[in-house]
Amino acid sequence: MEHSASGSSLGPGGLDLTNAFFKPIHNSDPPLPSNRCTKVSVVGVGNVGMAIAQTILTQDLADELALVDSKPDKLRGEMLDLQHAAAFLPRTKISASVDYSVTAGSDLCIVTAGARQNPGESRLNLLQRNVALFRHIIPPLAKASPDSILIIVSNPVDVLTYVAWKLSGFPVNRVLGSGTNLDSSRFRFLIADHLDVNAQDVQAFIVGEHGDSSVALWSSISVGGIPVLSFLEKNQIAYEKQTLEDIHQSVVGSAYEVIGLKGYTSWAIGYSVANLARSIIRDQRKIHPVTVLARGFYGVDGGDVFLSLPALLGRNGVVAVTNVHMTDEEAEKLQKSAKTILEMQSQLGL
Repeated sequence: MEHSASGSSLGPGGLDLTNAFFKPIHNSDPPLPSNRCTKVSVVGVGNVGMAIAQTILTQDLADELALVDSKPDKLRGEMLDLQHAAAFLPRTKISASVDYSVTAGSDLCIVTAGARQNPGESRLNLLQRNVALFRHIIPPLAKASPDSILIIVSNPVDVLTYVAWKLSGFPVNRVLGSGTNLDSSRFRFLIADHLDVNAQDVQAFIVGEHGDSSVALWSSISVGGIPVLSFLEKNQIAYEKQTLEDIHQSVVGSAYEVIGLKGYTSWAIGYSVANLARSIIRDQRKIHPVTVLARGFYGVDGGDVFLSLPALLGRNGVVAVTNVHMTDEEAEKLQKSAKTILEMQSQLGL
């Protein structure tokens, strides 16, 4: 598939109509140098990739958007569909190609491509197929945009973020995964719903693996600045740990429920990843629970393992890992989650 992009030429011979529509101002100064355009690339134009692309467009986060996929017809169709909405969106150059050269000069590369699990297929076999796929994706991305930041969304996200780090050769601050950013959003929603408050007033994190061994940090939850558990204990308000565990399990099962009902997840992860993109591109210095190199934090050791921790994000990617409070029990669960991921990594041979 040939590289396609919006252009100003129309008609036979590619007639440039710009001069016909606009007259230059005589004796004017040359244009001042402007800030460099922001470019975002999305690899994979499935339901997740397109939800991310659409949200980035509507939130005006990029001057250029490049799409990459192995299916040329699907890719061109998605590009044209977005381009046809130009009158309703902020001005953004949209291009698409099966060739990774279209991503050249990207500030941010978001990878959503991945193999789906076949009936009866083991998780390890699926992982190995995705690693093979990443060997074709990450090196050309890194070559085309050596200064970019990589956000991995493909699952299993923790191990594949490690794989992307290894294959790209990028410093650890410029490789992260979407991790438990969405899990934490679901967590905040469920707590807010339970207390009948706005989810934006709830501060709560899910950390560790984006999966069954994730850890809910109950000890650090606050609502409107009030630490929840210490408030309950101080006021001698009884609560059951099982109630808390049920909420956590609802978070873990949320994606499965959505997939069971509509066949896939898309909108929530689209907003989640666009939220990460905003924090990075706009240098927001916001804290997000995302997949980062966790070795040396909260007692995690044993090797280079990527899992979700509350991290400060800015224009250079991961600025720092937040020193959030954890109980001994929570830290032990996090370390156990890290071992689960390390066991999967050990079978990859990277």
